[in-house]
Amino acid sequence: MQDHTANLTRLLSPKTLAVVGGGAWCAAIIDAARQIGFEGTITPVHPKASEVAGLPALRSVAEIAHPIDAAFIGVNRHATIEVVGQLRAAGAGGAICFASGFAEAQAEDAQGSSLQAELLTAAGDMPILGPNCYGFLNALDQTGIWPDQHGMTPVDRGVAILTQSSNIAINLTMQARGLPIGVVVTCGNQAQTDQTTLARHLLADPRITAIGLHVEGMGDLRGWQDLARAARAAGKPLIALKSGRSAQARAATVSHTASLAGSDSAADALFARLGIARAENLPVFLEALKLAHVFGVAPQGAAGICLPGAAIGSISCSGGEAALAADTAVGTSVTFPPLNDVQTQALRAALGPMVALANPLDYHTYVWRDEAAMTRAWAAMADPALDLILVVLDYPRADLCDPADWDIATRAVCAAARQTGTRYGVVATLPELMPEATSRHLMEAGVMAFNGLDHAIAAIDLMGRSRPDATGEILLPGAHAPDRPLRTLTEVAAKAALAACGLRIPDAQVFPDQATAAEAVTGPCVLKVQGLAHKTGARGLALDITSPEAARAADLAPGPVLVEEMVTGAVAELLVGVTRDPAHGFLLTLAAGGTATELWDDKVNLLVPASRAEVARALDTLRLAPLLHGYRGAPAANIGAVLDAVAAIQAYVTQTADTVEEVEVNPLLCTPRDAIAVDALIRLAET
Repeated sequence: MQDHTANLTRLLSPKTLAVVGGGAWCAAIIDAARQIGFEGTITPVHPKASEVAGLPALRSVAEIAHPIDAAFIGVNRHATIEVVGQLRAAGAGGAICFASGFAEAQAEDAQGSSLQAELLTAAGDMPILGPNCYGFLNALDQTGIWPDQHGMTPVDRGVAILTQSSNIAINLTMQARGLPIGVVVTCGNQAQTDQTTLARHLLADPRITAIGLHVEGMGDLRGWQDLARAARAAGKPLIALKSGRSAQARAATVSHTASLAGSDSAADALFARLGIARAENLPVFLEALKLAHVFGVAPQGAAGICLPGAAIGSISCSGGEAALAADTAVGTSVTFPPLNDVQTQALRAALGPMVALANPLDYHTYVWRDEAAMTRAWAAMADPALDLILVVLDYPRADLCDPADWDIATRAVCAAARQTGTRYGVVATLPELMPEATSRHLMEAGVMAFNGLDHAIAAIDLMGRSRPDATGEILLPGAHAPDRPLRTLTEVAAKAALAACGLRIPDAQVFPDQATAAEAVTGPCVLKVQGLAHKTGARGLALDITSPEAARAADLAPGPVLVEEMVTGAVAELLVGVTRDPAHGFLLTLAAGGTATELWDDKVNLLVPASRAEVARALDTLRLAPLLHGYRGAPAANIGAVLDAVAAIQAYVTQTADTVEEVEVNPLLCTPRDAIAVDALIRLAET
């Protein structure tokens, strides 16, 4: 995909607009531009109409005498291609292609892909958004191309939001949470200019404080990596909301790894690798963007995190609210550190002897309505160990009640933030109890305003996590056809291939049947029937066989039998698997191994290649981590050998990236001296 980052300025900040087409959509373009304050030239183009939305219309693009910065093309898909060519010939800065029926509709219409190719040829180096695209709104420059209603108003600085969904874009412009939105762009089917290209362009604007990305499909992984690096260099957070958490069909079903990976684990791993915060839902997406906006741009080269951590103080006038705050944080990274001596003394001086001091703090109502006293009390909570101090305030409905007392509290929070230089936030436990005007006032004063305690804690958890530097290259999967036949290597062949990359495997030999195999037994060994994907429960495995007699007596299914060295002394069993995900890369899964893999659901996912340090940190997040490190005096596993084993598996995947579909070692037996793969599966695309 061609990079149009350098020449997007005219398209996204136009001084002149051309509106090609007629009807309600084109009239709405003109209305929306006027609504946001556009003062430039708007020229309708229509072959028959003399005017559109009260403006005189020209017959063709060729009749426009002045330069065209941007155009909205509101005609059918075939005519769109022709108009794009005309605009390019006229030297236009770019165009919005509104029509659908291109590659996004190829399942219903075989013409879609060929028409898209024609569209790209017609556009050449002229940027286009879409097709199947609404356009954009730029509240920073008071301009836009938007064929519908919107909730954008001019701002001096704010966040940018890019989405593949025009309807979601409309809804986001209508948010009443006080978030200043500087730019909204819809991307359509991204035939030419994709989200990452747009985002890189917007990062360079100093008025943009953070970028939110609603993502349906990832597209070019290298583009995402370039974006992550650019965001880190700019010190601006990237926050994503990605569709696709629901279950979906997977081609690979013969291994534990495929079921553990799930439908969306690779996207999680990719965002984690790139240092992009991934929100669970739209409210958290918006609250995270507000956090990024309020607490500013990180130093150049930092990870773009607006919170250095998730240690918070909570202040409320209700024990119930204090308990609710603590309970809401359960299962997140958010913590409430105990008060230190300095805080305790300052709070006691501010609140008197009747208040039980703790974090979360219930300050009762002794200082309510006293702005100076509230300021002293809330400033007393400040401490360098806290990343953020939350003041719980649910504002009464102005149409039914008098909010004057809460105005006093608002001023006190702002004063405490100014006096201490500490990050403060006001949180309403219910989203609707944070008025939009109050939210805007707080954020303009440098105090965060949260709509809903649960959304606040989730956003703090999200934005307080550490992020990697996103500098390492992601291993891209080979682009073999999705319907290309796959072959599964035998266990012996799979182990041999992995051993050639450094993986430790047991000594073993294959025999044509059980009887022949029994004669080869001379000591403790394992018998495995070959050709079974899952041997346990299918009469495919016999453990701790010590004699030919025991081998002959084993209840095994017919077939070739592998006689393998019995590995003893394991302190833990791991699954190490890699699955090919065309959209996200190669997903490395580390999990509790053996027969209970899916039962325990103890797993973590990374992208290949993952460094030894990343793998070590990931292993420590597993519930079985205490076993690896020596639980209750038991021997510890040789972690270095485990890391060597994972590195060997990744090395094999790297060497076979064009054809490998899946690799699984289960179990990897972790002993105090070694890490040995006692079973392995490899699936490859036919060459």
